Amino acid sequence: MNAQEAITIGQEALYLTALIAAPALLAALVAGLAVSVLQAATQINEMTLSFIPKLIAIFATLVIAGPWMLAQISEYTLRIFARIATFGA
Repeated sequence: MNAQEAITIGQEALYLTALIAAPALLAALVAGLAVSVLQAATQINEMTLSFIPKLIAIFATLVIAGPWMLAQISEYTLRIFARIATFGA
């Protein structure tokens, strides 16, 4: 394995990490924004109020997007194992 292959593997890993984390982070962002707007409209300044909606949004996102995330990780793992098999040859 040369340096270019190692860099490519690292880039793919970082891209996959960002791709898999994006749905949960976006759900938390939207839930936090909605709660913040609600707090600003009602002038309720409770710091812990946004925790439960964010938790529910992330859980729902993981339930919905979980199979897709698992498929992406599985495909990447199989590609890495295939590359490892070619390095020994």
